[in-house]
Amino acid sequence: MSDWKTRTKLVHGGVRRSQYNEVSEAIFLTQGFVYDSAEQAEARFIETGPDEFIYARYGNPTVRMFEERMALLEGAEDAFATASGMAAVNGALTSMLKAGDHVVSAKALFGSCLYILEEVLGRYGVDVTFVDGTDLVAWRAAVREDTKAVFFESMSNPTLEVIDVAAVAEIAHAVGAKVVVDNVFSTPVFSNAIEQGADAVIYSATKHVDGQGRTLGGVILGTQEFIRKTVEPYMKHTGGSMSPFNAWVLLKGLETIDLRVRAQCTSALAIAEALEGNSALERVIYPGLKSHAQNELVQTQLGGKGGTVLSLDLKGGQAAAFNFLNALEVAVISNNLGDAKSIATHPATTTHQRLPEDLKVELGITPGLVRFSVGLEDPDDLIADITQAIAASQA
Repeated sequence: MSDWKTRTKLVHGGVRRSQYNEVSEAIFLTQGFVYDSAEQAEARFIETGPDEFIYARYGNPTVRMFEERMALLEGAEDAFATASGMAAVNGALTSMLKAGDHVVSAKALFGSCLYILEEVLGRYGVDVTFVDGTDLVAWRAAVREDTKAVFFESMSNPTLEVIDVAAVAEIAHAVGAKVVVDNVFSTPVFSNAIEQGADAVIYSATKHVDGQGRTLGGVILGTQEFIRKTVEPYMKHTGGSMSPFNAWVLLKGLETIDLRVRAQCTSALAIAEALEGNSALERVIYPGLKSHAQNELVQTQLGGKGGTVLSLDLKGGQAAAFNFLNALEVAVISNNLGDAKSIATHPATTTHQRLPEDLKVELGITPGLVRFSVGLEDPDDLIADITQAIAASQA
């Protein structure tokens, strides 16, 4: 199975058929499992085999199919599925850290990720140092002999900075630190973060994996030792595991993720190229553009693919941004991304509103910034819709 091409893995990977030999994966909607004897129950609580389960919080056949398919896609040894993307971020970090440990993190983070690092880990005595993720000198200066982990979004939300996974991994591994990468914007279709040195990769499966706005989910990927010895004990006792129904929905999403993400990426580049230089825009941010500061890194790290999201900074600040959003006719206003429908978001007042104003300024999250997640609509329709909304923003 590991030798199959990506699209084949996404359709057939990890399948467990019941005695009925169903074509579509079965949903095992059960919270528990029956044992043939007391002795079997005792043995299973000591050690479970690959098709032996105890309780849905510990594992489930449908969830296991999703985990195995994600591991095949990412090139990881194992995976643990979680209730949401944030459950994955929290689980990956909290399971490996304790009071007195040191973490180095990029400062350009989603607001909830920042909350976990500052509030949750800080509350329990973990020392966190924040750096400019694109500055390798800053990473080298920040890591210490007692650094246990580094954390970053491989492509930051919403300003789309691209961090050099291999270079940061080399710096972290030199002091024995684990590399934990939130890979949502890079997508599992284009990223090879494990191969580039990441020890743990996190996805919000709510985004591109589902891709149709239906369900929450997350996943932590890494070595079998890390997933089963570190992550699993923490997650199964704290309850952040994925439901079987959500796992089934996400399995269906994985069947088409490669096709969807590639189409969205092609459209995103076409839109970015059409908008670049528009006089009503302060800037167009898209990693696939040659003008992007990390475009050269995008060529080597992501195969030249800039992802499915672009950001527009409108002249006129928040008023212009709100006028733009309210004038959209095809794209919808929401706060998800990676969906079949194009979605526009105003980060400063929604997803990143809890950040202090000075940090927003430092990160480039301006009042006029709009994050635009490109869907599966015709790119010509999207270009026309965005263009007329930009004109309306300046009225």
